[in-house]
Amino acid sequence: MSFKGLKPIVYGGREVWPLIEGGKGVSATNHMSSGAWAAAGGIGTVSAVNADSYDAEGKIIPQVYKALTRKERHEELIQYAIDGGVEQVRRAYDISGGQGAININVLWEMGGAQQVLEGILERTKGLVTGVTCGAGMPYRLSEIAARFNVNYLPIVSSGRAFRALWKRAYHKVSELMGAVVYEDPWLAGGHNGLSNAEDPLKPEDPYPRVKALREVMRKEGISDEVPIVMAGGVWYLRDWDEWIDNPELGNIAFQFGTRPLLTKESPIPQDWKDELRNLEPGDVLLHRFSPTGFYSSAVRNSFLRNLEARSDRQIPYSKVEAGEHTVRLDVGVKGKNFWVTPKDLERARAWSAQGYTDGLRTPDDTIIFVSPEERDEIRQDQADCMGCLSHCGFSSWKDHDDYTTGRLADPRSFCIQKTLQDIAHGGPVDKNLMFAGHAAYKFKQDPFYSNGFTPTVKELVDRILTGD
Repeated sequence: MSFKGLKPIVYGGREVWPLIEGGKGVSATNHMSSGAWAAAGGIGTVSAVNADSYDAEGKIIPQVYKALTRKERHEELIQYAIDGGVEQVRRAYDISGGQGAININVLWEMGGAQQVLEGILERTKGLVTGVTCGAGMPYRLSEIAARFNVNYLPIVSSGRAFRALWKRAYHKVSELMGAVVYEDPWLAGGHNGLSNAEDPLKPEDPYPRVKALREVMRKEGISDEVPIVMAGGVWYLRDWDEWIDNPELGNIAFQFGTRPLLTKESPIPQDWKDELRNLEPGDVLLHRFSPTGFYSSAVRNSFLRNLEARSDRQIPYSKVEAGEHTVRLDVGVKGKNFWVTPKDLERARAWSAQGYTDGLRTPDDTIIFVSPEERDEIRQDQADCMGCLSHCGFSSWKDHDDYTTGRLADPRSFCIQKTLQDIAHGGPVDKNLMFAGHAAYKFKQDPFYSNGFTPTVKELVDRILTGD
């Protein structure tokens, strides 16, 4: 018996539980977790963002880039992504044993996203039920879904964003829209769709936002049977009691992103799993350091604190003496002409004395101060760029036309591909970006995980279905 009579939904022609595994970026969900989630009767999600491939012995093939130019490395990246995605889908499908369903998740802002998605779907016909896609405005998603006859599940954070996608493209392929994922920008982990109209420090209640999304869908003639998937902050189903069977909202499903990280099948390294058990409320930071330009949420570890500190060591400058910029900067910028305020000159000298001796310009006419080691790492990472995003603020890469954003590379950001690959494959959890949703502190509070207990995916799904 499931919580409050939660009923299965029909998806991809079969009955599945309305429980969806969130597809987490680089290798944080793979065939083991998503295949097991589907086998338990839910919708498992393979991440198709630079997924792992395996050699003949079953070992993960490290993604090493041999080409000299960014553009050629970008081609290598696309090939790795397609091969890895295909491998993950095939394995997940085998594990699912024909139960539940397998989706793939793609970041629209990923470099070569369309090529990667088409390349995977071409080679996995009949295995993938649907594609979830967010981070950006994926207008082309519906036409790709139509070409391969799979469902598509756009990820949006507002009714307004959905309306724009529907009017421009999705109304032409309405029959394949499997669900609409509402990703709460204040609660979800990873990249999210916080817009300029919203305050990152003032979370809004998701209920009225989801109700407004349903109203937009109804206005466009979309049946209440098409579920809205609540994503972000979902832990216990009992917390969402009033959402289930609620005529105001129509059909609702729930996405679990953070909870499946701590399962036996979860592919993340043990150190990462251990760290999740120690988080307190407020340990996950909504920040804007990502090279995508989007807000995102991650654990506030040393890696993020270093980025915060780096941005704090920042002063505006002008190339000519003007206004309050009356003194020349004499540290960090050998012999170059930068004018700053007297107060900022003092601050810059103090940072230099602390060992932050190198000034790096940002695209916003400011200078940040870093240590020589940091400077070398930033420059090396920028030089090694393999074009993993469609637009990268950190390296000024763009995946089309002239292959540059035309802006100065931003040293306040970081190489996201490097750090996500590293943490997923055993690199130090404190020195890398660790995405997590804002409810991650519940691992420490939830009695289910006491005495170091780690459930299988099946045990987790069964537990979720009780309301806990």
